[in-house]
Amino acid sequence: MKTARLTTPYLVWMILFTIVPLGIVIYFALTDSVTGQFTWENIARISNYGPIILKSIWLALLSSLLCLVIGYPVAYHIAQQKPSRQHFLYMLIMLPMCISFLLRTMAWVSLLDDTGIINNFIRALGLKPLPLIRTNAAVVLGMVYNYLPYMILPLYTVLVKIDPRLIEAAQDLGCNNGKTFRRVILPLSVPGVISGFTMVFVPAVSTFYISQKLGSSGTTLIGDVIESQFKAAYNPNLGAALSLALMVLVLICIGIMNRFSNGEEVVTL
Repeated sequence: MKTARLTTPYLVWMILFTIVPLGIVIYFALTDSVTGQFTWENIARISNYGPIILKSIWLALLSSLLCLVIGYPVAYHIAQQKPSRQHFLYMLIMLPMCISFLLRTMAWVSLLDDTGIINNFIRALGLKPLPLIRTNAAVVLGMVYNYLPYMILPLYTVLVKIDPRLIEAAQDLGCNNGKTFRRVILPLSVPGVISGFTMVFVPAVSTFYISQKLGSSGTTLIGDVIESQFKAAYNPNLGAALSLALMVLVLICIGIMNRFSNGEEVVTL
């Protein structure tokens, strides 16, 4: 009985801020914007944005993969340090997240713009400026920069908990550093990899501000389309349908990723 009382605030929170908003989204997605009657038209129109959805998935996956490649060595290095130094390095990873997401993105605009810091430096060297902004690469760069801490922190949390005796046992049994990493450290860190990949992919696939500031009309993502339906075009019913489709897509991707982390990892030497 006491347990039921303790869960009451959580249940109220979930109902007010999860179930009710989700119900509103479903209602708008399945109704006509003029008459308010039930219709499948909004759902059917999602197929018109198939290429944009696929592009959003591709750029989000690429950003997540790059965050993994960059973040894993960083998290591993932090986990190998003394506790006091770990806390300092952990703080450095968290520090950029204390700055506004908008300001961090605008900083990259100042760096990559045609008249930005980098191109002005290139001009000073007498060279032709580079097309650094309004490209897919610039959008991916913005995603990687903003979401990299979401990859490093779960990886660090898992790596720091690995029992050093397992590594010592592997080395005693003849494993070199490379084999120890492949057969002991990497398998044990898979939950952190899955968690970090998910935490980067979810915001990356739905982002819109980064693509607006660092991209162009050719780098429009599904988040941009959804935002435009609630602002410029003002068709909240279609925007709700696209939001519902994006949510289903994210849930499917999370479900697929979670299948790889189910069960305990087996360490084989």
